[in-house]
Amino acid sequence: MNFDKEVDARGLNCPLPILRAKKALAELDAGKVLRVVSTDPGSVKDFQAFAKQTGNELVSQGETVDKAFEFFLRRK
Repeated sequence: MNFDKEVDARGLNCPLPILRAKKALAELDAGKVLRVVSTDPGSVKDFQAFAKQTGNELVSQGETVDKAFEFFLRRK
């Protein structure tokens, strides 16, 4: 998937992946896509809740080849 900005949050625990994503999304224009990579297993539910609460779209989520979690968020 194409994205406009990336946040590498590997090795960081809650709430840091969400906080870094929030800051990065604020720097993007509406409709742009942010890719976030995280190793925190709790980030799966965190990003689902974050998207619901903020109105940003969780376009896709999955795992990378190195078993990290990958999220694509589109800014509202």
